[in-house]
Amino acid sequence: MTTIARPVGSPHSPLSRRPDDAVVGTPLHHESAALHVTGQALYTDDLVGRTSHVLHAHPVQAPHAHAIITSLDVAAAYDVPGVVRVLTAADVPGTNDAGVKHDEPLFPSEVMYHGHAVCWVLGESLEAARRGAAAVAVTYAELPALLTVEEAIGAESFQGARPTLARGDSAAGLARAARVFEGVTSFAGQEHFYLETHCSLALVDENGQVFVQSSTQHPTETQEIVAHVLGVPSHAVTVQCLRMGGGFGGKEMQPHGLAAVAALGATLTGRPVRVRLTRAQDMTMTGKRHGFHATWRAGFDADGLFTGLEATLTSDGGWSLDLSEPVLSRALCHVDNAYWIPDITVHGRIARTHKTSQTAFRGFGGPQGMLVIEDVIGRCAPALGIDPAELRRRNFYVEGQTTPYGQPVRHPGRLVAAWEQVTRTSSLAARRAEIDGWNAREPHRKRGIAVTPVKFGISFNLTAFNQGGALVHVYKDGSVLVTHGGTEMGQGLHTKMLQVAATALRVPLARVRLAPTRTDKVPNTSATAASASADLNGGAVKDACEQILARLAPVREALGEPSWEELVAAAYRERVQLWAAGFYKTEGLSWDAATMTGHPFKYFAYGAAVTEVEVDGFTGAYTTRRVDIVHDVGDSLSPLVDLGQIEGGFVQGAGWLTLEDLRWDESDGPGRGRLTTQAASTYKLPSFSELPEQFHVVLLDHAHEDGVVYGSKAVGEPPLMLALSVREALRDACGAFGPAGFSVELASPATPEAVYWALTAARGAS
Repeated sequence: MTTIARPVGSPHSPLSRRPDDAVVGTPLHHESAALHVTGQALYTDDLVGRTSHVLHAHPVQAPHAHAIITSLDVAAAYDVPGVVRVLTAADVPGTNDAGVKHDEPLFPSEVMYHGHAVCWVLGESLEAARRGAAAVAVTYAELPALLTVEEAIGAESFQGARPTLARGDSAAGLARAARVFEGVTSFAGQEHFYLETHCSLALVDENGQVFVQSSTQHPTETQEIVAHVLGVPSHAVTVQCLRMGGGFGGKEMQPHGLAAVAALGATLTGRPVRVRLTRAQDMTMTGKRHGFHATWRAGFDADGLFTGLEATLTSDGGWSLDLSEPVLSRALCHVDNAYWIPDITVHGRIARTHKTSQTAFRGFGGPQGMLVIEDVIGRCAPALGIDPAELRRRNFYVEGQTTPYGQPVRHPGRLVAAWEQVTRTSSLAARRAEIDGWNAREPHRKRGIAVTPVKFGISFNLTAFNQGGALVHVYKDGSVLVTHGGTEMGQGLHTKMLQVAATALRVPLARVRLAPTRTDKVPNTSATAASASADLNGGAVKDACEQILARLAPVREALGEPSWEELVAAAYRERVQLWAAGFYKTEGLSWDAATMTGHPFKYFAYGAAVTEVEVDGFTGAYTTRRVDIVHDVGDSLSPLVDLGQIEGGFVQGAGWLTLEDLRWDESDGPGRGRLTTQAASTYKLPSFSELPEQFHVVLLDHAHEDGVVYGSKAVGEPPLMLALSVREALRDACGAFGPAGFSVELASPATPEAVYWALTAARGAS
C-alpha cells in the first residue's frame, strides 16, 4: 500500500515555488515504462545491430590475483579465423591509464586481481574474439596476494588519504560514561547486478571524431578518459548515454576503461568496436560496494545518552583508489546517522587488496557508516536494559545541534515526525506486545520487530561537482526539446525533468520531449550520482526555461493572451531567441577534506522504517512479514517515481544486509583470489519471495524544502538505509531465543546461516 500526499501551495523561494497547476507533483508512470515492458527500449548493445561492420572485443583475463607479466605473445591469436587486431599497451597513443587517480593502467604490466584484463582481442564475431583471446600466450611470475581487509591491516597495506573526523574530546567523553562498550563490526560489499552489463560502442567518422555510445553514469568523465588514452583533446570525443539498464553507482567510474578500449580499437581499425561484458566478466572485472571493518568504543550515561565514540573504519578499496576516498569520507560523515554524539573521533583508512577496485554503490559510504552506529546501538541496548527503539529515540538530534563535521542539522523535527508517524501507523507498541506473547508460546520460531531512522546528507562532498547544465529548445510549432546533463538508468530522472520543463514553461507535458544525454550538447557535467541529479539538472532545466519565458514576456504583453503556439510563432517572427542553455550550482556549500569540516550538504533527507520478521530456530531461515516506511522527499516532483525509488532502495538494502554474500577463494590453492560468486546461481539477489508480505510506504507530508527545485528532495539513495530495520528486527528475533539482556552479535550479511549461529549463541546463553 502506498500513500501520496500532494503539497500545499505557499510562498517560497523562486526556485522552490510551484504554481497551482504544476505538472510536477502529478503521479505519472516512468516516461519509458511502456518501452521497458514491451522490450522496445533501446540500450547501448541494441545499437550494434543497427551499425555495420562492427568488431567485437574480448578480454584476456589473468588467472592470478597478483603477478608480474613476464611475457605476452599475441601471434597465435592472429592465426584464429576472424581475429582482426589484438590491443596491447604498445597501441596506446596517449596515456595508458583508465582512472582519474592515474593508478589504473588500461593494459597492465602487473596483474592486481584475478580476472584482470591484460589485453583485448578484436574479432569479426564475439566467438572469433573469444577464441583469439584463448590463443594469446601470457606467462606470469606470481606474487603474494592480500584478499581480506584483516590481511591488509596486518600487512599495513593502505592507499589514499587517512582522514579523521573529530569533535570535542572523545577520551573525556568515554571517561565520564556510566557504561563503555567496545566491539568489532565487519560487513561485506555488494554486487551491483544491474540487468544490463557494461557496454560501449565506439565509431570514428571521416574527420577522426570519436563517437562513443556508452552505458555510463558519467559521460563527461568517460569522454575525458577516452581522450587521455587516445591522446586527443576532449572536443575530439563525444559520448552519448541513451539509457542504462541499471547503474546503482557501478557505472560511475567503471565504464571509462571499457569505453577507451572500444575507442582505441575503432581508431586503430577504422571500424566500429563493441565492448560488452558477459555477466561473469562483469562480476569478475568491475568493482562492488566497499566492505568495511570497524573497531569501536562507545560510552553512554545513566540515561542511555551517548557520551562519546571512538572508532576506526577500514574500507576494502581493492587494487586501486577509484572512488574509495570520497566513499570513506561519506562513511565518516554518516557514522552519526540521526544521533547526537557530543565527543567523537573516527579514523578512516582504505585497505589495498588484490581484488576488483571497489567503487560507488547506492549510498556511497553512507550505509556503511550508518551500519556501524546502528550495530553499536543494537548490541548495547540489551546490556543497558533499554528498548532499542527508545535508545535510538533518546539520542536523536534536536534543533541547534551540529554534526561532527560542523554542519547544523536543519529540520530535525521532520525526523521526529517521520518516526512518530511510522510508529503510530504501524501500531508498533501493540505489535511489540503481540510479538512478545507469540515468542513466549513458540519455542522454535521467533518474531522480531525494529524501527530505525535515516538522516542522509544530499550533495557531492566535493563542492565543485554540485553543478548542472541543460539545453532547452523551443521549436516554431511550440514543441520543446530538453537535453540535460543527467543520465537515465531507470530511476525516473528524465520523467522528473519532463515535468519540471512542462511546469516551468506552463505547457502540457505532451509538448515536451527529452533527448539522450550527450557531451556535445551539455558539457562538463557531473556524474548522475549522490542522489543530487534532480536537484542539479532540474535547477538547470528550470533556469533555461525561465530565460526563454523572459524573452517571450514582451511578445506576450503585446499580443494579450495568446496560446503557447501563437506566442512562439510570433516570437520567431520578431527574431526572439527560442532556446537557452541553463545552469545551476548548489549554493551555500563548503568542505575542507583535510580537517573533515564544513557544510558539505544542501540538506538532509529523513525517514524511518518499522520491520517485522519471523525466524526458524532450526535453520535460521526467515521471512519479512511487514514493512512500514515514512520517508521525506520534500514536495515530490513525481510521486509514483519516488515511491518506486523508496521500495526499490529498501529491497536493495535488505539484499545487501541479509542475502548478498560475495565470496572470494581465500585458499592458498591455484584459484586464490578468484571470485566464487560470479553468477546469479551463486550470488543470491532479492526476489519476489523476499518481499515483505505487507509493504506500506508513505511520503512525509508538509516537507517542502526551500531553495531546491519546486521544493523537492532527493530520493535515490536514502531509502536504501531504511533496510537497517530488517537487520535489527532479525537481531531482535535472535535475541528472543535467549535470556533477557543478551547482546546479539549478528554477521552481515545476515544470511540464514549467520542468523542460525546468532540464535544458537542466544540459546547457549540461556
